[in-house]
Amino acid sequence: MEFETKCLHAGYTPGNGDPRVLPIVQSTTYTYDSTESIGKLFDLEESGFFYTRLANPTTSAVEEKLAALEGGVGALCTASGQSATFYALLNILESGDHFISSSYIYGGTYNLFAHTFKKMGIDVTFVDQFAPLEELKKAIRPNTKAVFGETIANPAMHVLDFAKFAQLAHEHKIPFFVDNTFATPYFCQPFQHGADIVIHSTTKYLDGHAVATGGVIIDGGRFDWANGKFPQLAEPDETYHGIVYTETFGKAAYITKARVQLMRDLGATPAPQNSFYLNLGLETLPLRMDRHYENALKVAEFIQNQPSVAQITYPGLPEDPNFALKERYLPNGLCGVITFEIAAGRAAAAKWLDALDLVSLEVHVADIRTCALHPATSTHRQMSDEELLAAGISPGTIRLSCGIENSADILSDLAQAFQKLEG
Repeated sequence: MEFETKCLHAGYTPGNGDPRVLPIVQSTTYTYDSTESIGKLFDLEESGFFYTRLANPTTSAVEEKLAALEGGVGALCTASGQSATFYALLNILESGDHFISSSYIYGGTYNLFAHTFKKMGIDVTFVDQFAPLEELKKAIRPNTKAVFGETIANPAMHVLDFAKFAQLAHEHKIPFFVDNTFATPYFCQPFQHGADIVIHSTTKYLDGHAVATGGVIIDGGRFDWANGKFPQLAEPDETYHGIVYTETFGKAAYITKARVQLMRDLGATPAPQNSFYLNLGLETLPLRMDRHYENALKVAEFIQNQPSVAQITYPGLPEDPNFALKERYLPNGLCGVITFEIAAGRAAAAKWLDALDLVSLEVHVADIRTCALHPATSTHRQMSDEELLAAGISPGTIRLSCGIENSADILSDLAQAFQKLEG
């Protein structure tokens, strides 16, 4: 099936007399005819449903669809994007391990990596993703176990050079993790560019309607977890009678472990109702992403000509330093998010935001409705000025997320806000 068709049909195929629309299985548990059947489920000898924390028919259908859209071998939905990032890395990292991350990442992810993981004995080195490969290699340590980046950085809007990061990871026999939230699999499929694990905050474009938080981890099924660096997957798990994930589950070893071990123990599972909402969003993803991109290009062209704007970052503009990377990895489109800097700084940025009418001032992004945010005082508030600058954020930075309204109405609202700022 082509991508648009997968959005509608992958994951759920109704049988004779079944509901046409994916049903909501609002149940925490399931019944079986024998103790033997249940025992096989707990021993991972058979697949099935026995408790919704681990698996649910509605959620499983959505996971299958998401794996199909990204081209992976399996997926695990979580209660939020933050829990997806946490589980994805914790699945292979332990106290004493180290990993590398681009410094251009979402503020919540930065806090997770720099502070929460540190408390767990896991170290991170943040690197400039634009540095040459040889410079990046200097961050590798004997205990380095992963490399992480965002396809399109939130909110810096820099495009990741997949080839460089994949080479950095694979030359050292470690996996390459990519947060593909802003691009979505419609505009970019990281597995095609060397990624091993893909993460999404499904709360954003995949849901698209701001109705349900969620996240997903998708396994590309290509990485060799039995290369000697990852005993968690290649040695017996005593909590399942000594099962070895790489031997029993092959290409799906990583995602199986994430489900039956981390989800079992930590339990950030999505509600079936939220999985249903996510599926509805996925069905219209291609239509929405085309409109988001179309509107954002018009808005970006308008903003770059405003005298009160010091700079704008939108890789869809030919003048943007990231344009070549965009053309290489996202040739068909980008997203609706634009980052720009009000030259006069923090107070002027606040004045411009407060003057908006149609555009909502809210702590969200990648929604069907246009919204705006001041990262330095919200999503990245916990970061120091030095950390903000390293993440590509200044006091005057504004993140604008273009929705799918008529572009004339978006532009009209932005224009009146600039008039009030400049007047």
